[in-house]
Amino acid sequence: MAELNAMSAAVVQLNCQDDVTANLARVRHWTAEAARAGARIVTLPENFAFVGDEAGKRSLAEEISNAAAGPIVSALREAASKEGVYLVAGGMPEKSGDADRPFNTSLLIAPDGSIAGSYRKIHLFDVDLADGTSLRESRATKPGPTAPVLENAIPEVDGVPLGMTVCYDLRFPELYRMLERKGARIFTVPAAFTLTTGKDHWHVLLRARAIENQAFVLAPAQTGKHTQSSGQSRQTYGKSLIVDPWGDVLAQCGEGEGFAVARLDFAYQDRVRASLPSLSHWRL
Repeated sequence: MAELNAMSAAVVQLNCQDDVTANLARVRHWTAEAARAGARIVTLPENFAFVGDEAGKRSLAEEISNAAAGPIVSALREAASKEGVYLVAGGMPEKSGDADRPFNTSLLIAPDGSIAGSYRKIHLFDVDLADGTSLRESRATKPGPTAPVLENAIPEVDGVPLGMTVCYDLRFPELYRMLERKGARIFTVPAAFTLTTGKDHWHVLLRARAIENQAFVLAPAQTGKHTQSSGQSRQTYGKSLIVDPWGDVLAQCGEGEGFAVARLDFAYQDRVRASLPSLSHWRL
C-alpha cells in the first residue's frame, strides 16, 4: 500500500445509560453521521454499549471473534461494514473466564466488518475521589495481560499503525511510549472520565501524550449524567478531543452527544518529528 498522506478521523461523544438497545442505536446513528462527514476512522467512547451496575455489565459479556454473534459485536461489525469505515469501539465487556470479572476490551473493526485488532484494558480505576465518589473497577473487571501489548504487532488503519488504549491508561505514559516504539502514529483513548478528574486533567494528559510521542490522539468520551435503575448516578466530563503531534487541539465536541472530525496530516507529523527529533534521542 502506498504511504498515506492524510486521513479524516472522528471522535463520537455519547451519553449512554443502561439500555443496550438504545445505546447501540445511538452508535449506529453517530457512526453514520461521522461517515457522512468524511471520516475514515470513527472512534466510540468507553462503555458505548452500557453504563450501569456491575451485575448488568457482567451479564452482557460476549465472546469476541469473527465467528461470534453477540449483539454488541454484531452491531459494531454491521455499522463498520455499512458505512465503510474503520470503527474503534471504546470498551465493552468481553468474557474472560472469570464470570465475575470480564475484560474491558476495545475493538478495531475494519470496513469489511472483520475484527482487525483488540486491546484489553490494563490499568483499572480504583479510587476514592474528593467529591465522595468511590470507584472500584477491579471488582468487576479483569485487567488485560500485558504481554500482547508488549510483544504483538499493533493493528493498522489503511497502513497507519494504531496504538489502542482505554481511559485510565492515559495516566501511564510508559504505555504510550511502548506503543510509539512499535510504530504507532495514532493513539486511541476512548474514555468515561469523571467530571471531577476530567475538568482538571483530561486536556492536559491528552496533549502531553501527543507531545511526548509526536502522535495524533483520538479521545472519544462519555458525557453528562448516567443514572442506573437502582437510582445511583455518576457524571462524566465529555469534551471529546482530537489532538495533533504538536499538542494542538484540532477538534473538540461541545455539550451533549455528537461528534467532531479532523484531518490527520501525516506529512505534517513527519515534519514535526524531523524538526524536533526527540524520539530519536530516547535513551532508556
